[in-house]
Amino acid sequence: MPADPSAHGSGETPLRRAADTSRGAAPNPLARGSGTSAVEVRRSSRRRRTVSAYREGDRTVVLIPARMSEAEERRWVTVMLDKLAAQESKRMLGDGELAERAERLSGQYLDGRARPASVRWVTNQNTRWGSCTPAEGSIRLSHRLQGMPEYVIDYVLLHELAHLLVPGHGPRFWSLLESYARTERARGYLEGVVAADRLPHLPVARGE
Repeated sequence: MPADPSAHGSGETPLRRAADTSRGAAPNPLARGSGTSAVEVRRSSRRRRTVSAYREGDRTVVLIPARMSEAEERRWVTVMLDKLAAQESKRMLGDGELAERAERLSGQYLDGRARPASVRWVTNQNTRWGSCTPAEGSIRLSHRLQGMPEYVIDYVLLHELAHLLVPGHGPRFWSLLESYARTERARGYLEGVVAADRLPHLPVARGE
């Protein structure tokens, strides 16, 4: 699976449990969830620039500056959920977990028809996110995916599983991915990573 370019933004988003939640913060429970976790946004007048997030039981708490607009809030909630998911997937997924994940995805989205003989991380794929060899039943994912959100890794895995059934990228191939609801979001995330890698590394001004 090659990497496709697209625009991608970035910002300073330290992930830490902030000390300003006990006072000066206005809770704003949201009627949405990330997987099985509900999301609660807390606005704080003490915050000026930073956004942070952490898990609290079955909830995800996102801490933002009080002056942030609703549109900015929605954008940063998405960013922080992705960052938390990336941290968790980086800790959790080894080759064994990838194989188990592939089996689950095949059963859920491909009626169990894609049965890879092996699924593993590799370090020699710098221009592709993943690849497969249908004749051998092997799937390889680039190590660059490690640390990315789980839904992105799932998309790449499912993409390669579909190639075990359909080699090319024609309509029949893409029809296999239609049932995966996060296909477009995952593709956008990967395109953003590629675009960000191509940007010049500018110095950060002091005080930012």
